[in-house]
Amino acid sequence: MTATRPGPEAPTATYRLQLQPSFPFAAAAAAVPYLASLGVSHLHLSPVLESVPGSTHGYDVVDHARVRAELGGEDGLRALARTAREHDLGLVVDIVPNHMAMAPRHNRALWEVLREGPESPYARWFDIDWAAQDGRVLLPVLGGPVGSVLDELVVDGDVLRHHDHVLPLREGTADLPLPRLLDAQWYRPVWWRLARTELNYRRFFSISELIGVRVEDPAVFDATHAKILELLHEGVVDGLRIDHPDGLADPDAYLRRLHEATGGRWTVVEKILADGEHLPASWPVAGTTGYDALRHVDGLFTDRTGADELLGRYRAFAAPQADRGGDWDATVRRAAYKVLTHELATEADRLTRVAARLCAASPDLSLRDRAPWALRTAVEELLVRMRVYRPYTSQDASAVLTEQAAEEARLAFVVPEEAEAVGIVRRLLTGDPGDPSAPDHADRSEFRTRFAQTASALRAKAVEDTAFYRYVPLLPAAEVGGDPGSPGVSPQDFHAYCARVQRDWPATGTVVTTHDTKRSADVRAALAVLTECPDRWAKVLAEVTRAGEGAPDGQLAWAAWQTVFGLGPAEEERVREALLKHVREAGMYTSWTEREPRYEEAVAAFLTAGPCGPPGERVAALRKALEPHVRANVLGTALVQLTMPGVPDLYQGTESEYRALVDPDNRRPVPFPPPVPGEKDAVTAAALRLRARRPGAFGTAATYAPLTADGPAAEHCLAYTRSGEVVTAVTRLSLRLAEAGGWRETRLELPPGRWADALGPGREFTGRARVADLFGPYPVVLLERTGEGRGPR
Repeated sequence: MTATRPGPEAPTATYRLQLQPSFPFAAAAAAVPYLASLGVSHLHLSPVLESVPGSTHGYDVVDHARVRAELGGEDGLRALARTAREHDLGLVVDIVPNHMAMAPRHNRALWEVLREGPESPYARWFDIDWAAQDGRVLLPVLGGPVGSVLDELVVDGDVLRHHDHVLPLREGTADLPLPRLLDAQWYRPVWWRLARTELNYRRFFSISELIGVRVEDPAVFDATHAKILELLHEGVVDGLRIDHPDGLADPDAYLRRLHEATGGRWTVVEKILADGEHLPASWPVAGTTGYDALRHVDGLFTDRTGADELLGRYRAFAAPQADRGGDWDATVRRAAYKVLTHELATEADRLTRVAARLCAASPDLSLRDRAPWALRTAVEELLVRMRVYRPYTSQDASAVLTEQAAEEARLAFVVPEEAEAVGIVRRLLTGDPGDPSAPDHADRSEFRTRFAQTASALRAKAVEDTAFYRYVPLLPAAEVGGDPGSPGVSPQDFHAYCARVQRDWPATGTVVTTHDTKRSADVRAALAVLTECPDRWAKVLAEVTRAGEGAPDGQLAWAAWQTVFGLGPAEEERVREALLKHVREAGMYTSWTEREPRYEEAVAAFLTAGPCGPPGERVAALRKALEPHVRANVLGTALVQLTMPGVPDLYQGTESEYRALVDPDNRRPVPFPPPVPGEKDAVTAAALRLRARRPGAFGTAATYAPLTADGPAAEHCLAYTRSGEVVTAVTRLSLRLAEAGGWRETRLELPPGRWADALGPGREFTGRARVADLFGPYPVVLLERTGEGRGPR
């Protein structure tokens, strides 16, 4: 922990709005009175800078110096800020330092680079390997090999057109014959499939439409952050969310520079922490955006024993291969190998070239005579064994690239001397970087940087974008930041996590639903009930599949039936689009780049006849029978997130029951205010207003203490107090509770004083309260201390 972290100026709660042309700044301003009445302190805006026209998310920035015109421009943003201030709300803005859109016709900085080459003043902006591809930027924009699409390439004055693509021509080349003209440019338009192995610029993961930006260069940082810093210093914006810092060359240095430039404004980073991994203590930020909180909150409502039973039922039903969805670790490992040799092949090539160059020129003769294939194998074997996203300069890399991983990596070699490549690569990554004036220092630094960046891309693509869609025994466990191989969190582990957060990162963000979650919190909460009744789930699946609706594969069928259970009644199109994305991401029978129309047609037909057809009514009936337990999970998840340590971020619409699947389903517009507020709205508003009334009970100087129930059903009551002023108690595993006979004489010892129910006016408690009485109108309770000894308001 550092003394430079944000303190009292941290929000009490934020509300995320997805801005897009159909929901611009003016629409956000119209929602302000309602959002202020909820009790949040800040609006949390998706990216506001100029992006590709029509973008529904804003992460494809094209101009850092302008606020997006389609949203209302800078005047619209400032007007929104004024309206927010009138209602005592501030603004937090999402920024994207890692990449820009590879859209030259809209991205003028990139346009100049393509026109003028490495001598352009903007060339330093972009992470381009000018030493590769004969010093030309590979542009994977053609629909086929260049020779087959020549008639689609049109010279038009000083530009080259290819359908929607418009590219600048190098000065003096417009009149050349087409073959010579193409060879004369600072770029090389090629068939899009070449991106996998030939690309020479860094991307966002494997998305060639997004080009990496070199914010490690102070001049580039200044140019790309000037407008946001201006808005911060003028009081238009109050805090920042940092998108994907793991893609940066040096996240540590970037965050230090940003902290200095902002004057220490409240800032959270979209950092995915693996189980057991901690945010680097030296980072001058308030914390993460909250996916680590999501994993812990979800885990509370997951029955570990039932999850194991569900895994057995899944294996019997779907019969997956161990490394294609049957075993979590094996599935991740196979997916990682596939991603490295396909989507990230060009990144692996670049790492191999740098390693070979280092070894060949090293004054240390023990590094010489290393075959590039051996170095590449060593790099790949170490990468696939990483269990976190990446190493950082502020941490010991050997703790991430362990000796155990190196021992396993050596098994990929037959000849022991060739296996020495693993030790060499590990030494280059974990050893002393050496004298900065040494001839090979630049290559050593590049190797470490590229390895870390590739590691983060590999983890995201192999785990979240592949393995999560292959290993599907319990869909809610396959969530951003989750660990499907170890679902469930004990109350003891949850309390330990909360105590650590309050101690080390008290102003960190917490989330349960975001624009990136694969299923909203309420869908996951419903699915978690299945861990309490795996036998009932298996019985229903046996009934609905008895007729044999023609599922193209067992894993898809299992995931589809869980999807309709979690989502509840919904349009078939929503289910179909989500499941088609599911199978393409899984990449086992079809994919985004190698579509199998017959398989995808079979998926659609199965959904129509099965989960979205008459058999689906049996699953709907099971959900209806389990509705009281779904309700307990939905309300429990909401209340825990809103009162645990950290700053809760509500995704748009989630103050109400909100059932959504993966994007774009979760980016649909929501009404403000909700047309028919329900129980979740009441719980959410009560918790947010309590936070607003008693900020000290939840802030950076607050405390967190577990409360332990006693009696026959004590394990089903999760309770804690915040600063001795607020008590939260929720029901966990309510179906198991009901089957065991209910609360009976289970009691909860409240802290001294009188406690009023913030959810049910007129209800007060003291001393050892019967849990059955506490959970009167709701399966959750939020208590506020009353009378003498009341804390600061």
